[in-house]
Amino acid sequence: MEIDIPKGIENQLTKTVLDSDSASNCGSGLLPVFATPALVAFMEQTAHTSIEHLLPEGLTTVGAEINVKHLKATPLGMQIRCHSTLVESDGRRLVFNIEAYDEVAKIGEAVHIRYIVDSKRFMDKLVQK
Repeated sequence: MEIDIPKGIENQLTKTVLDSDSASNCGSGLLPVFATPALVAFMEQTAHTSIEHLLPEGLTTVGAEINVKHLKATPLGMQIRCHSTLVESDGRRLVFNIEAYDEVAKIGEAVHIRYIVDSKRFMDKLVQK
């Protein structure tokens, strides 16, 4: 499967930090601040939604690796903006640089690798014994 996704594709998503995004709710801490697992999920969402519309029907991407730095705490109720850029496209392998900001400062950065997969074949492999 050879898919040509051009480098340079960018995407930006925004969200408000909710209690469901908090460290105390995600189980990653006790404080009511934007949790690292919630940041990682938002970064992955920003990357994968940037290229999904370019894939033929039946194909999707799955996250394989993320190297993330959570730089600053963000309180509940604050707006978060996440920006991804596709910096490498090598067949099925896609590499994204991602940055996240709250209303005050940069709160995170990551390098994220995703792979293009056939959805049905991927799921079929999960149930094989």
